[in-house]
Amino acid sequence: MGDDSEWMKLPVDQKCEHKLWKARLSGYEEALKIFQKIKDEKSPEWSKFLGLIKKFVTDSNAVVQLKGLEAALVYVENAHVAGKTTGEVVSGVVSKVFNQPKAKAKELGIEICLMYIEIEKGEAVQEELLKGLDNKNPKIIVACIETLRKALSEFGSKIILLKPIIKVLPKLFESREKAVRDEAKLIAVEIYRWIRDALRPPLQNINSVQLKELEEEWVKLPTGAPKPSRFLRSQQELEAKLEQQQSAGGDAEGGGDDGDEVPQIDAYELLEAVEILSKLPKDFYDKIEAKKWQERKEALEAVEVLVKNPKLEAGDYADLVKALKKVVGKDTNVMLVALAAKCLTGLAVGLRKKFGQYAGHVVPTILEKFKEKKPQVVQALQEAIDAIFLTTTLQNISEDVLAVMDNKNPTIKQQTSLFIARSFRHCTASTLPKSLLKPFCAALLKHINDSAPEVRDAAFEALGTALKVVGEKAVNPFLADVDKLKLDKIKECSEKVELVHGKKAGQAADKKEFKPVPGRAAASGAAGDKDTKDVSAPKTGPLKKAPVTKAGGPPKKGKPAAPGGTGSTGTKNKKALETKEIVEPELSIEICEEKASAVLPATCIQLLDSSNWKERLACMEEFQKAVELMDRTEMPCQALVRMLAKKPGWKETNFQVMQMKLHIVALIAQKGNFSKTSAQIALDGLVDKIGDVKCGNNAKEAMTAIAEACMLPWTAEQVMSMAFSQKNPKNQSETLNWLSNAIKEFGFSGLNVKAFISNVKTALAATNPAVRTSAITLLGVMYLYVGPSLRMFFEDEKPALLSQIDAEFEKMQGQSPPAPTRGISKHSTIGTDEGEDGDEPDDGGNDVVDLLPRTEISDKITSELVSKIGDKNWKIRKEGLDEVAGIINEAKFIQPNIGELPTALKGRLNDSNKILVQQTLNILQQLAVAMGPNIKQHVKNLGIPIITVLGDSKNNVRAAALATVNAWAEQTGMKEWLEGEDLSEELKKENPFLRQELLGWLAEKLPTLRTTPTDLILCVPHLYSCLEDRNGDVRKKAQDALPFFMMHLGYEKMAKATGKLKPTSKDQVLAMLEKAKANMPSKPAAPAKATSRPVGGSAPAKFQPASAPVEDSVSGAVEPKPDPKKAKALGVSSKTKTAQGKKVPSKTSLKEDEDKSGPIFIVVPNGKEQRMKDEKGLKVLKWNFTTPRDEYIEQLKTQMSSCVAKWLQDEMFHSDFQHHNKALAVMVDHLESEKEGVIGCLDLILKWLTLRFFDTNTSVLMKALEYLKLLFTLLSEEEYHLTENEASSFIPYLILKVGEPKDVIRKDVRAILNRMCLVYPASKMFPFIMEGTKSKNSKQRAECLEELGCLVESYGMNVCQPTPGKALKEIAIHIGDRDNAVRNAALNTIVTVYNVHGDQVFKLIGTLSEKDMSMLEERIKRSAKRPSAAPIKQVEEKPQRTQSMSSNTNMLRKGPAEDMSSKLNQARSMSGHPEAAQMVRREFQLDLDEIENDNGTVRCEMPELVQHKLDDIFEPVLIPEPKIRAVSPHFDDMHSNTASTINFIISQVASGDINTSIQALTQIDEVLRQEDKAEAMSGHIDQFLIATFMQLRLIYNTHMADEKLEKDEIIKLYSCIIGNMISLFQIESLAREASTGVLKDLMHGLITLMLDSRIEDLEEGQQVIRSVNLLVVKVLEKSDQTNILSALLVLLQDSLLATASSPKFSELVMKCLWRMVRLLPDTINSINLDRILLDIHIFMKVFPKEKLKQCKSEFPIRTLKTLLHTLCKLKGPKILDHLTMIDNKNESELEAHLCRMMKHSMDQTGSKSDKETEKGASRIDEKSSKAKVNDFLAEIFKKIGSKENTKEGLAELYEYKKKYSDADIEPFLKNSSQFFQSYVERGLRVIEMEREGKGRISASTGISPQMEVTCVPTPTSTVSSLGNTNGEEVGPSVYLERLKILRQRCGLDNTKQDDRPPLTSLLSKPAVPTVASSTDMLHSKLSQLRESREQHQHSDLDSNQTHSSGTMTTSSSSTANIDDLKKRLERIKSSRK
Repeated sequence: MGDDSEWMKLPVDQKCEHKLWKARLSGYEEALKIFQKIKDEKSPEWSKFLGLIKKFVTDSNAVVQLKGLEAALVYVENAHVAGKTTGEVVSGVVSKVFNQPKAKAKELGIEICLMYIEIEKGEAVQEELLKGLDNKNPKIIVACIETLRKALSEFGSKIILLKPIIKVLPKLFESREKAVRDEAKLIAVEIYRWIRDALRPPLQNINSVQLKELEEEWVKLPTGAPKPSRFLRSQQELEAKLEQQQSAGGDAEGGGDDGDEVPQIDAYELLEAVEILSKLPKDFYDKIEAKKWQERKEALEAVEVLVKNPKLEAGDYADLVKALKKVVGKDTNVMLVALAAKCLTGLAVGLRKKFGQYAGHVVPTILEKFKEKKPQVVQALQEAIDAIFLTTTLQNISEDVLAVMDNKNPTIKQQTSLFIARSFRHCTASTLPKSLLKPFCAALLKHINDSAPEVRDAAFEALGTALKVVGEKAVNPFLADVDKLKLDKIKECSEKVELVHGKKAGQAADKKEFKPVPGRAAASGAAGDKDTKDVSAPKTGPLKKAPVTKAGGPPKKGKPAAPGGTGSTGTKNKKALETKEIVEPELSIEICEEKASAVLPATCIQLLDSSNWKERLACMEEFQKAVELMDRTEMPCQALVRMLAKKPGWKETNFQVMQMKLHIVALIAQKGNFSKTSAQIALDGLVDKIGDVKCGNNAKEAMTAIAEACMLPWTAEQVMSMAFSQKNPKNQSETLNWLSNAIKEFGFSGLNVKAFISNVKTALAATNPAVRTSAITLLGVMYLYVGPSLRMFFEDEKPALLSQIDAEFEKMQGQSPPAPTRGISKHSTIGTDEGEDGDEPDDGGNDVVDLLPRTEISDKITSELVSKIGDKNWKIRKEGLDEVAGIINEAKFIQPNIGELPTALKGRLNDSNKILVQQTLNILQQLAVAMGPNIKQHVKNLGIPIITVLGDSKNNVRAAALATVNAWAEQTGMKEWLEGEDLSEELKKENPFLRQELLGWLAEKLPTLRTTPTDLILCVPHLYSCLEDRNGDVRKKAQDALPFFMMHLGYEKMAKATGKLKPTSKDQVLAMLEKAKANMPSKPAAPAKATSRPVGGSAPAKFQPASAPVEDSVSGAVEPKPDPKKAKALGVSSKTKTAQGKKVPSKTSLKEDEDKSGPIFIVVPNGKEQRMKDEKGLKVLKWNFTTPRDEYIEQLKTQMSSCVAKWLQDEMFHSDFQHHNKALAVMVDHLESEKEGVIGCLDLILKWLTLRFFDTNTSVLMKALEYLKLLFTLLSEEEYHLTENEASSFIPYLILKVGEPKDVIRKDVRAILNRMCLVYPASKMFPFIMEGTKSKNSKQRAECLEELGCLVESYGMNVCQPTPGKALKEIAIHIGDRDNAVRNAALNTIVTVYNVHGDQVFKLIGTLSEKDMSMLEERIKRSAKRPSAAPIKQVEEKPQRTQSMSSNTNMLRKGPAEDMSSKLNQARSMSGHPEAAQMVRREFQLDLDEIENDNGTVRCEMPELVQHKLDDIFEPVLIPEPKIRAVSPHFDDMHSNTASTINFIISQVASGDINTSIQALTQIDEVLRQEDKAEAMSGHIDQFLIATFMQLRLIYNTHMADEKLEKDEIIKLYSCIIGNMISLFQIESLAREASTGVLKDLMHGLITLMLDSRIEDLEEGQQVIRSVNLLVVKVLEKSDQTNILSALLVLLQDSLLATASSPKFSELVMKCLWRMVRLLPDTINSINLDRILLDIHIFMKVFPKEKLKQCKSEFPIRTLKTLLHTLCKLKGPKILDHLTMIDNKNESELEAHLCRMMKHSMDQTGSKSDKETEKGASRIDEKSSKAKVNDFLAEIFKKIGSKENTKEGLAELYEYKKKYSDADIEPFLKNSSQFFQSYVERGLRVIEMEREGKGRISASTGISPQMEVTCVPTPTSTVSSLGNTNGEEVGPSVYLERLKILRQRCGLDNTKQDDRPPLTSLLSKPAVPTVASSTDMLHSKLSQLRESREQHQHSDLDSNQTHSSGTMTTSSSSTANIDDLKKRLERIKSSRK
């Protein structure tokens, strides 16, 4: 029970993680209680459990798991932070709960998933569940489907996305598991409940039986619309409301709303698109033209089959549509016409909106074909045109339809009307605006009077449908002249109509009316408005008043409301407002008098016509008073005006009376409900007086008031016609002046420009100059609104006049029209209601263009002209374009039908000749102006391609394209551009120019729009990718555009769209969205809209003369907008300006200066990958040539244009070499600052440099090589690895340069090749260099051979590709070369191989000629005499191989995290070349402090210690839990056939198949971990270890190099191997069975693994290396001490003999030996000294003292001495008795050396001091005599003073002082500086501190090569510190003190860093061992088992265990040690607190 009590005291969260299941159970129960108690969902308590919830649901104990699930469910339900855990918990539920046998567990799992959905995490849950469907376990699949089904059933199809589920349904129906199929059926039924028949197409291909079953189930479903039964948190109020309603008895509104939402899924969306264009028969286009109808039929039938696919992939269908259209229009065989129509239907249905661009071409043809009588043809045509209508809008095809309406053929008329009727059904009040309705109604009204009854009926039906769609009020104005009978017929038809969108459309129309054009007067009075005069003013007043800005206006603004019907409210009336015009019958004079007398004083009426002017004046004053006091509703306007007009009326002679009279007219107009009837009475008189000097102003005031009451357009028309029908020039000029002013006040909308222009023309022709001047002023004002197109109407005026007009226009240039101040009330109220920009573009601007007759030019666009435009010769293409420009210029205004011109021009937009592209853009600009708004229908097929041109690399082309797009948008409005996917597709292209121009354009246009099509959302994902584009300009433009997108789409939609981004990107984008939200502009208000639309500088841009800066046009549009945007838009405009006119030169030069400051390399995401794909797919030329041809250079230039700064590219591809030098200099400068960019464009940079290798100029070549050296240094620091593509397009060209005659160049190239090995595997470099040996250039051959030798020397034989044999044979051929240098190089290379590989070389070379062979043998003999010569030579030759150590200097300052990466770089840079050792003295100072802590972090940062979860750490390391224990039963029955079973399993350990090996290791581990069974392994240890290191060798040589293999698999295998070995070496009895040979090979394998830098690069690599460290320590401690010591000596001997072995390898072997030396005092008695001394003897025989001294490093000799010294100390003179096994003692100096030592130690101390040995103080055993002391100290101080050996010196000084405490070092210090003195003192203090606290940390690990080795200097001294077994207490103060010291040290000398070995330095095979190798044993043991191998099922590795070696790997996992350590840690913690 004691055990229990311990965990019961733990806090809840720790219990939940406890290893005891009881503890966890209790923890989960308590957690559940806590969760239920917490009331506040934001309580901090929740966060404590955030990381544990996944463990709750994935607990390994089923009982505990159930409780965990309950707790988790409550947590998810109540914690506000729960959403963060969604992904991990749901994936845990899927993998660990759904496979449980208990139903309760599954239910809870499903509940948890549903609860996550409720807390708004539906998408994440669904994603995990869909992943679960790919699981192999059918239980999990079934549970996932069931969860999805329940979620759908409860939350509905709005929350659960159906598309991904439907995608996987067919796969589920094919499952082998019945349970899965059944569950699939259930979910299919549930989905059907929500989307009905939309589910049929995706399931059409499943098994027919299943389909039938489904059909049966579907039929049973209730027909009502389903409703969600459960709601998201955010919708819970809705749920409550619903419940209330239900309890109240009806589910009225809420239910209705939900019902509407349901059928939202379109089957089309669920389908995969099919590509059919490529599947068309090859001869289709020939056959379709064939003379025989049968052939044509075949062709059509082929198409018909293809278009039956319900969804087609977008593509260029233009030719196909053209062919089909031709058949429909021209084919004589009606059967084929029907067939072609069916094909068109199929295309339209399959392509939907994407077919829209072809609709305009086909519609007229189909409509005209309705002349056919045959029903099947008619039906096919009807289906076709209906399908086509759905792909486009009525607006787009209206022109074509209206044109056909006038056809004489009654069937065509009938069918067209029926088509219109059907089309109207699809419209709503908003999509059928007045501007469209008007022409259609006009045409249909002609038809209702047609002689043919069927035409009449069809017209009635169409009008009836229109009536139903938009409501009576909208249609009535057009039906004013229709007699009652027909009107009733129309109404009757309207009642029968069923609308596609349901009745709602009609209601909406009644409520809100069609979208009218603000401020347009309706042509005729609305019949229903006659008696609507008595709405009270108060009601409407407030409504209308707000927007009025006119100063001092009396409450006349309320007046527009007057027409509201008898009791109708203001809202009802809004619609009436804008037709608003008051219709009044003309009253007789008698009635008028009667009405007037009722409101005016009697005297007033009597005196009206008095002859005395004073009386008349008095009468007028009374009249005025009466009017001022009169109430609006009571004012009989017409009667009053009639009274004023009564004799003398407007002929009044007295000016005072006249002034009063005019003032009263103005008053009445302002105050009363003033009708046009009243106005007509007054206007004549007003115009007559307008020229009067005294009364003119009053007349103008009255006219303005009337204009306000009756709309300016109508008033102006009346006034103009009256003025020009009389002769008085004064009146004419004043009328024109008034009109100029009125337009400014009222705005331009609705004015009839046509009438104006004819009157203005009359005025311009007037003889009176004043009239002409006024006319020109008026033109100026009109110009503000209409734009430059106005000038066209006056081009035939006299030049003098024209110049005046131009001067006036010039004055207006750049001004923006003022915002209207009058007449607003009528507009604004409508404006605010309007939701759509219905027919904005048709406002005023439109009328202008309707004035001139349009010319039909389609007949001039002949096929000859079209073929000219497409000719191969650019000159002929240009001629064609010139002709087109001529045709358009001549025609001025053209009709929208332009034949084949669009396709022809589209082709020229991507012409290779940029001049033609620009010319085409100019033509398109012309075309837009000439065609006017009708250009809309060409937006998709011509407009979008213009946008593509915005991506051109040439600035001027882009500018021209932008101007063209603007000219088009001017005419079409933005809606057409934004509809569909075209714009988003453009934005998707990763072209920085295109992106920045397009985003700039959108940022300019979007703010001016009131609404946008929903398709705008499609651009958002691409907008987000632009926000992260590597091009700064693109990013900036995207940020600028963000607020405007948000203004239309709203923040929520935009934020939701971030869901698909990567987490890092998502956070950044959301931050930007937040920022944009703050700056989001409001949508423009309606009135501003009305004016700025036809106005805005947009119009001026139409004809933009070259010199006019574009900003003028923008500023026009900006005026009406809110201020902040003004600045923005102007900013935009000034950027676009550069392309325009005269300002260009200065602008561009300035631009260049700015530009140079930016980055030179632009990071294009995935740019490099795309280029590689293109090259692989042969879309571009492969970089492979003998000399570079122009097309390669061009291609490179094009590829660079997107990712290299323009100015740099110009330098790089300049013809003058000096520019290349400049470019290289810039690239060098930017190398460090733009690492990312350089790496992103690396392939292009290297390709460009290869071009430089072909230049003749040496200075460029030198500079290029200089750059390359820096570049490869950078790449290795960045740990970049060259891709195959980069290597193959660069290395061969670099190797060409190795044969340069200039020495300096050759040297540089070799240096670069060496550096390249750090970023590209040497084994892959080898074949390239090998290829270089085949060159004709002998210098190149020789250098390449030398390089090959260096590679073999540095990296061992494994670099030789394809095999060492083949490679050496090729090299050997060159021994017979005629060039001496080549011969020598070949011989040297083979000698190098000989040094690595021994005599085997002769086998590999094969047969050589005698002469060659003798040369080789001679050379080998010579080389044997001077073994160390080669390395020294190499040092001189290739100093660059050792990278300067400066990179280490910063290292000590870096935190542990950066530590490893920089070490890695050094490791790479050191490349294991021999001279590395010379720089690395200090690396051998084995700082065991560091090693034992394993990773520096533990020592340096105390807090980290506290957080380690010890339980995990101490579990046996890295062993996968076996899930399938296939062989384990054998082990239970120990004594039957155990041996053979074990043999079999061991044989599998060495298997080439990773899974087999893991399986076997798992089983062995199982045995090793059970003490009672472990002895079964006895007798098999060697065999097992052999198999293990064979497997290690296999991984090292084969698996690691295998690209296809998952590196995780390898890590798994390593984990198993290491775990197994650790288990084995913890069992001492088994560990001691390992024999010397086997241990030697094992240690070889482990050390090689520790040095394998490829492992480090893997994610878990560090972990593996730590574990190996731990294992090595175990092997050293636990195995038979004699065997291991012997093995290490042999291994050291071999590694020193093998030249290919890296110095690091030998170093680690020696570190192991030092560790063994340290263990000697404890183990000396168990060691067979005779054997050890024999081994030392053999070692000294092979390496006599002289030879050892020649070694690159002094350490082998020191190691040997230390070992012998320690043995002498421990054994004393007896040591000499142990030389029995040595036959001839004179062969080595061993005996002499031992004797010398014995004598020496007796002399020195007379006794052995064990303690001294242990402390490692005998540093100066050879120099102890006092006489030599001074020399010795001098030597020490010399070391301290030198940079490399300073630490070593300090350590020696410390040892010396300790030994001779009385020694005086003062004399040496006093001559030195103060700084040096304090440095020495501090250094000694540091060492003292370290020595005292030294071995106190548990000796956790041995010999990690990448440890940061600091200060213990020499082998002897380190002996003591290798580990501490006395378990002393270590207080935290010690750590802190040491931390301080470390910091101090870092400040002083930070060059002490341990270098990592190179990647492949260890690949060489171990040299033939002197101890019998274990490989032979393996063969004998394994051969008999080979056949019996079986594939055992692979057991999954428990992923958690991969981490279990933890951060603090410990030396032992025996319980005693663990408890001990735990206690110590606890104490450290408590003392810290």
